[in-house]
Amino acid sequence: MDIPVAIKNISINDYNYDLPDERVAKYPLDKRDASKLLQWHNGIISDHIFNELPNLLPPNSKLIFNNTKVIRARLHFRKATGSLIEIFVLDPAEPSDYALNFQQTQKCSWKCIVGNLKKWKSDDLQLKLNINNTAFTLTASNKSASGNGRIIEFSWDNPTFTFSEVLEAAGKIPIPPYLHRESETIDLTRYQTVFSKIKGSVAAPTAGLHFTDEVFQALQQKGITCSELTLHVGAGTFQPVKAEKIDGHEMHTEHFIIEKQFIEDLLPHKGPIIAVGTTSIRTLESLYYLGVKILNNENINNNEATIGQWVGYQNIAKVDKTEALNAVLAFMNNKQINSINASTQIIIVPGYEFKITNGMLTNFHQPQSTLLLLISAFLGKNWKEVYKHALENNYRFLSYGDSNLYLKS
Repeated sequence: MDIPVAIKNISINDYNYDLPDERVAKYPLDKRDASKLLQWHNGIISDHIFNELPNLLPPNSKLIFNNTKVIRARLHFRKATGSLIEIFVLDPAEPSDYALNFQQTQKCSWKCIVGNLKKWKSDDLQLKLNINNTAFTLTASNKSASGNGRIIEFSWDNPTFTFSEVLEAAGKIPIPPYLHRESETIDLTRYQTVFSKIKGSVAAPTAGLHFTDEVFQALQQKGITCSELTLHVGAGTFQPVKAEKIDGHEMHTEHFIIEKQFIEDLLPHKGPIIAVGTTSIRTLESLYYLGVKILNNENINNNEATIGQWVGYQNIAKVDKTEALNAVLAFMNNKQINSINASTQIIIVPGYEFKITNGMLTNFHQPQSTLLLLISAFLGKNWKEVYKHALENNYRFLSYGDSNLYLKS
């Protein structure tokens, strides 16, 4: 694969900064929209409160939200010997479709990360549960290896309940590891956006955590339109870049869903498209390349469409955004489907040319992370000035921290 040398040789050490632990927000603020909002607009930095957002957006903007919902992905089982085994569910294996998997009433399989795996060989694990005063038992069977994880089969002895209900009863919300604490009651609601709908994420699309009903009402009054897509955030979002050069890093894969109505709403829009969160950005940009694949007559199955890691840096013939979106819409019409499922491994680093995204709303990200690289792809070296300003002006960092609005005009 022909990747430009300048891209391959990006050094992750150039995307480092000192983040003291006390600057990491361990808990959310009492009110979601009371967080700080740093705006960077064509090189000018200004400080705001998040509820001012509707007044800061350019006229006729469209906000793009990721409506994924965080699942209670951490399951704790205890062996007869007393050993604690943690099973972290990541991706559905059988059935592989998220919605179908959650609807199962007897058994299903997931790709999982297993904590204390060396203490769990072949014996099944069991967990006694209760839903609406009905007792039942959840069983976990260790089936096979899958990459750096395991395929775990879950079964339960009461077909009244779906796996979605079982997970709600058995699991814990998987808050980020860098918070260095166990999940608490507050996380059940606050590590979830107010617009979350489609279950599947093991991490929240945190840029959306700041929105409230009041902010949405103010956006509507300003004539700012909103559209939703779905990308299920994987644990790979926290995966550090271990390679010195970026071409040595394998980007994690995440699954996304695009509704036909989303494209029909996006196509006629003439104003700025502002992505809420890095997951929305990845999905928007992957949607463009999905259109390119269709235009190139690549064989695409609705459940197997994939976007590769380096697609944004290959020598692809110039395709207009409208042309790409129309190609996806025509594909959906031809297949008579109202949504398209796909997966993306796209990596967005300095040198990437954004195809659909005109601006972004995001949180402050970890040093030496692919998320910080994505921000730098939009801001260039200005990211250093932005983060320096935030550190010097008492902004709160990471998932429960403050927000940024990046605009070019």
